[in-house]
Amino acid sequence: MKSIRTRAIVLRRTNYGEADRILQLITPDGRRSVMARGVRREKSKLAGGIELFAISDIVIVEGKGELGVLTSARLVQFYGHIIEDYDRLQFGYEAIKLVARASETIDEPEWYDLLAETIMALDSKTINLGLTETWFYLRYAALLGHEINLELDIDGQKISADNKYKYDISERGLRKLDNGELGSEHIKLLRLIVGKSLKILAQIGGVESILPDCLLVAKQHASI
Repeated sequence: MKSIRTRAIVLRRTNYGEADRILQLITPDGRRSVMARGVRREKSKLAGGIELFAISDIVIVEGKGELGVLTSARLVQFYGHIIEDYDRLQFGYEAIKLVARASETIDEPEWYDLLAETIMALDSKTINLGLTETWFYLRYAALLGHEINLELDIDGQKISADNKYKYDISERGLRKLDNGELGSEHIKLLRLIVGKSLKILAQIGGVESILPDCLLVAKQHASI
């Protein structure tokens, strides 16, 4: 039988039988379902390697069906600071839930990268939670095929720094509006969030006043 070694993030853990668990994992190669035999026993060598909010190095033995067998699991990085902050913890669960649901229908390797960078940022208290949320939702939407258009408004006109805009939920884009809440600074920040990693974005200061508006746009665009 073929064995595969890869990195993985746990999406879901379901108890099975007396001591086993079925794990839903996201890996750099896509979504995997595995059986972790005996993992709920006190002396199981697998238990410590399948924590939530962690990146693990695992070995899977492929069976005849879709369910592989987990034979080895070792923590590479456990992001334990997430559980110390209620708001970060709740969003961590939300991000995992959304990736788990979306990867059932669109099985893309990019889900792993999205979730790995998200939990890394949630673990760091120097990275603004609202920034992490906005970044996640916009990339989540893009992976579902709905990348936000920050160059043209819903009428096909080039977005201008001289105009104000409002996010139009029904059209999933920006509508020019004289009393719109989105100005040039919002558009600039949204473009940066779409194009940069969270580590780079964390170095940008002075965005606290406009970040809530950008987060609302991201949530609406991702239909959250």
